Amino acid sequence: MNLELLLLIIVVITALAFDFTNGFHDTGNAMATSIASGALKPKVAVSLSAVLNLFGAFLSTAVAATIAKDLVDGHLVTLDLVFAGLVGGIVWNLLTWLLGIPSSSSHALIGGIVGAMIAAVGGHGVIWSGVVSRVAVPAVVAAVLATLVGAVGTWQVYRVTRGVPQKRTDQAFRRGQIFSASLVSLAHGTNDAQKTMGVIFLALMSYGAVSHTATMPPLWVIVSCAVAMAAGTYFGGWRIIRTMGKGIVEIKPPQGMAAESSSAAIILLSAHFGYALSTTQVVTGSVLGSGVGKPGAEVRWGVAGRMATAWLITLPSAGSVGALTYWLVHGIGGYLGAIVGFALLAGTSFAIWLQSRKVRVDHTNVNHEWEGNLTAGLESSSKPAAKVTAEAPQTNGHVPAVAVTPPVSLRARVAPPQNAHLS
Repeated sequence: MNLELLLLIIVVITALAFDFTNGFHDTGNAMATSIASGALKPKVAVSLSAVLNLFGAFLSTAVAATIAKDLVDGHLVTLDLVFAGLVGGIVWNLLTWLLGIPSSSSHALIGGIVGAMIAAVGGHGVIWSGVVSRVAVPAVVAAVLATLVGAVGTWQVYRVTRGVPQKRTDQAFRRGQIFSASLVSLAHGTNDAQKTMGVIFLALMSYGAVSHTATMPPLWVIVSCAVAMAAGTYFGGWRIIRTMGKGIVEIKPPQGMAAESSSAAIILLSAHFGYALSTTQVVTGSVLGSGVGKPGAEVRWGVAGRMATAWLITLPSAGSVGALTYWLVHGIGGYLGAIVGFALLAGTSFAIWLQSRKVRVDHTNVNHEWEGNLTAGLESSSKPAAKVTAEAPQTNGHVPAVAVTPPVSLRARVAPPQNAHLS
């Protein structure tokens, strides 16, 4: 096996690993509001989302072409550069997942690749006009638009349903949320799975397996990316789901349906036009808007502020990791460089996973009340119950007498009246 083929295999495996992290990192985009409002049970929600993400990945390839051709100069792309960019995306995804911050997987991936390209050849290898027009501007516009649409939609919903009993309203909107959440999952598949397709497409062009004039990735790339995304979604990014569903606002069914409907419309439009949009920012904007639009709702602006800060530093942070990885792998060179880079990625990922096990967030506690931060109040629920074992007393062969106390209700029935006379 020559070095280029080994690098290609490592890149494809790493790309699918990124797609997997993208799946569980962004499950909250589609299902957090439905889980928080009680429209769907947690496990049912992530299973439904996984299936619809799988189907959504086959509906369009416009975003894949954007990633492959509109952000960096494809003629300057090398396999170690693509690998370094993927490492930047994965590490940032895992760090933000650990902290429960719904940051953009799309921007992490793009930042990693752009950072690796700058480290490799300098800024002239980046198509800056594409980064601005296809990534930066749509991200800002979509987040603001989603907030406005979510706020107006929620306000209209509560205005129309004035006078309707809350129980009846909640039941109706919970049913509606099943449809709207499904639509968001389908839209997420059409947008996010394609980004990994675009990365593998880049790698195949660099290796020479696909022509630079090709406009669509091979079928096996589409299928494998769709499956990886669906598998990651099924595992459920419970930490992100908790922040999205409980940390920003307390979601009620009418808010959930309004937020999901506005998110799905914006994501599907962006996928149609080939914009590498951050579904996380769109959905978060819609959820924030649902809190603004509901009269009397409490919006936790501190949580929203931390998320906005993470969004601002995603591109440069992932880009820095991508650049450092490229310098490391390229500096060592050869088979050893590729193996060392992959081993460091695996070790870092495992360390982050171990850290997350200290206080677990899963389907059993994802809807617990928010007490200031992601894991507050969950420490006791994450610890296994202590085993209680009763040792038999030392009886030297004799069976000890056991006092049996009847239940209170039984004692009350059989106790004689206080003034009863015995005959």
